[in-house]
Amino acid sequence: MITLVTGGARSGKSSFAESLYEGKRDVAYIATSKITDREMEDRIRLHRESRPSCWRTFEGNYDLDEALGEERYYLLDCITVLTSNIMYDMTKDEERISIELQRKVEDTIYNELKALIDAINDKGLELVMVTNEVGDSLVPGHHIGRVFRDIQGRINQRIASISDRVYLVCCGIPVKLK
Repeated sequence: MITLVTGGARSGKSSFAESLYEGKRDVAYIATSKITDREMEDRIRLHRESRPSCWRTFEGNYDLDEALGEERYYLLDCITVLTSNIMYDMTKDEERISIELQRKVEDTIYNELKALIDAINDKGLELVMVTNEVGDSLVPGHHIGRVFRDIQGRINQRIASISDRVYLVCCGIPVKLK
């Protein structure tokens, strides 16, 4: 079972995703954030404190299928940060990102997620993934921001199409879309 949970910033999507595994002990949490400054360090600490200490944590953005262990349940939080990290790795020296490089970035991100999804499905496990809905806000004023928004939007569409369930969380209220 593959579940995608989307919503805006501070919509309650991570809390909802975690609640889907409430009472479960055999959970692996796939964390995609990196500590880059004090604020991110605080955010990561708060996320760690919010989930059960018995859940195992795997940190990474690549080779996500290596997160699979003895657990039955997996939670990836979040695809948006994974997208940002991979996009940065692949484009950090670019001032303008060509259409060809945009496609390469998008395909790299999708292939990382698809490999995890395929491994989960092959083993009959469950995966919940969290992502941000980035298209409901202002159009970014900078080229790199628009490229990120476009890539993230297409990744969300591609992952939603291969997910069994999709939820949109707004104001802390989950709405089942699929």
